[in-house]
Amino acid sequence: MQITQCGSQPSAAGPADYFTGVVRIDAPFAGEEPARIGGATVTFEPGARTAWHTHPLGQTLIVTAGCGWVQRDGGPVEEIRPGDIVWIAPGEKHWHGATANTAMTHIAIAEKLDGSPVDWMEKVTHEQYQAAVTAS
Repeated sequence: MQITQCGSQPSAAGPADYFTGVVRIDAPFAGEEPARIGGATVTFEPGARTAWHTHPLGQTLIVTAGCGWVQRDGGPVEEIRPGDIVWIAPGEKHWHGATANTAMTHIAIAEKLDGSPVDWMEKVTHEQYQAAVTAS
């Protein structure tokens, strides 16, 4: 058993290559082999979001605070709130982040396949994000 104490790891900024806006990543975790599980608590300030991406083995998001959006490629933007659990299927292209006016925090959990839990793609454009704002 291993317990990681709250506050024992510094917060990190979401890398600009994969995020738009102000994103904070806290308490990253990873299981030890043979486990493939890993994740973190991620906070998106208003307007912040991920780039489009997929997960080879899927991803679970557990919303803990605020109000956010998630969208699969070709699907509608969907609102997510505290207590919501989002399952993203393996290989499903999607993005997630805060609404235009409200921050959002979620716990993100995914498994690694061949050493990676995520395949990053192009950023969500301003026009794509504005379509989410208009649809809400």
